[in-house]
Amino acid sequence: MKTTVSALCLAICASLCGSALASSHREAPNITRLPTVDSTDFYVFNSYEPNRSDYVTVLANYIPLQDPQGGPNYFALDPAAVYNIHIDQDGDAVEDLTFQFRFSQSLVNSNKGVQLPIGPAGQQKMIGVPLKHVGGLSAGNKAALNFEERYELSLVQGPSLTSPKTVIRSAEADGLFVKPYDYVGQKTFGDASQYQAYANQYQYEISIPNCPAKARVFVGQRKDPFVVNLGETFDLVNYVPVEGDSAPGAGDNGGFPGGITQNAANDDLRGKNITTLALELPKACVTGNGNGVIGAWTTASLPQSRLLNPKPGFNNSEKNGGASVQVSRLGQPLVNELVIGIADKDKFSGSAPKDDGQFADYVTHPSLPALLNILFRDAVNTTLGANIPDLAPSNFPRVDLVTAFLTGVPGVNQLAKVTPSEMVRLNTKIAATPAAMQSALGVAGNDLAGFPNGRRPGDDVVDIALRVMMGALCHDIPVNGQPTNLGVCKPVDAPVGNVPFTDGAPLDASMMDTSFPYLRTPLAGSPN
Repeated sequence: MKTTVSALCLAICASLCGSALASSHREAPNITRLPTVDSTDFYVFNSYEPNRSDYVTVLANYIPLQDPQGGPNYFALDPAAVYNIHIDQDGDAVEDLTFQFRFSQSLVNSNKGVQLPIGPAGQQKMIGVPLKHVGGLSAGNKAALNFEERYELSLVQGPSLTSPKTVIRSAEADGLFVKPYDYVGQKTFGDASQYQAYANQYQYEISIPNCPAKARVFVGQRKDPFVVNLGETFDLVNYVPVEGDSAPGAGDNGGFPGGITQNAANDDLRGKNITTLALELPKACVTGNGNGVIGAWTTASLPQSRLLNPKPGFNNSEKNGGASVQVSRLGQPLVNELVIGIADKDKFSGSAPKDDGQFADYVTHPSLPALLNILFRDAVNTTLGANIPDLAPSNFPRVDLVTAFLTGVPGVNQLAKVTPSEMVRLNTKIAATPAAMQSALGVAGNDLAGFPNGRRPGDDVVDIALRVMMGALCHDIPVNGQPTNLGVCKPVDAPVGNVPFTDGAPLDASMMDTSFPYLRTPLAGSPN
């Protein structure tokens, strides 16, 4: 697809307001108290698994910062919650399709659980065991599993709060889908390949209403795909966020003096898992009558009223009622975490894209560059022997970012109708780039199939965002291999806009699988 230089510019600009320094873990005060409904990352991309070019993959990750060894109850989803994946087909910032996930949990033996005869003959009592599993598990053999999660999948066609839903049934006896048990360790499941064989049996082929082609669904634990220097970033950026080598991975210390260099040890999520809600959907059935571009976001909701049971039991710890209240929302990464002011974070979590005009000031006047200026101006001037008065870009208001972030980019990822709103926008007509050819910098790396045209697991949104945040678009950037000034602002507007900012945590497509659901097998709770 042919794209103008200005459209490329705006596509890259979209990354600024949609991302920053970390993934969206624990991004708002209220959601920190509700980890089971905390959305961590949201990916929407044209499927690049071989022979699946007619499909779009959507991945919604929940429950942040899972330690693999975090037993004995591990990481069940909330049976009172509704988890949603919304798709806007026409650009009115109102969902046209919503895939809803509702979870339930049960114990064997009519919710009494596994019981063992305890005591001498004639004096035995049947006593329930304290564990969710009592022996080894494998593909086709779950006899030792004491606890199981299942989920109902539904499709709502139209506004999700007012339109009827259609239940999508599985081939299981009760029509529900099974969520595989978390990877508690190698004694229970064997090595990673054996756990993956176990989990794979819960990938389902499904029929979507009014769609002749089959789709796929999977819900289960995965290795957290995001990489970020999380702890040091939120310790007032406790590193020099500029590439310290002449090129990433060169190992020559030929870059910025004292700058951070690429090292997997800088990724604070390298030992963490997450829980993924994954769909692979036929393009023809999600684009509707639009122009081939879709917008998408994920939300989670809880009942308005929750009354705790003073005498709780399994599946009886509370009574829930009232209207469903949205408590979590995620489209592009880090909007709420590092763009929205702390006083409005919970409001953003409960808001809908059609109402995003109320947050416009956070986009036109982003505060993060000013914070970075406060933290690093004196050190940069000392290191360089310079006298830069302000490291932050000075081209205010950032109208170019409003256009890209809230409306999409003409010719790239703008929907048929333009309604300012925050969501991931994907042009389904732009062919997927094979994994081996993907650029971790997405559009900025001359790969139009990547971020911010949708988002793939291997797109390094952190480095992209840091550079754009500090004014990279005011300087020449490579377009089709040629240094090009995009004309949106001038070099004088961004004194450090040509600096290769980075958090030093490398990410690319080689760190992912190349088939659905793309995210790798979770880390074992017990590695041997």
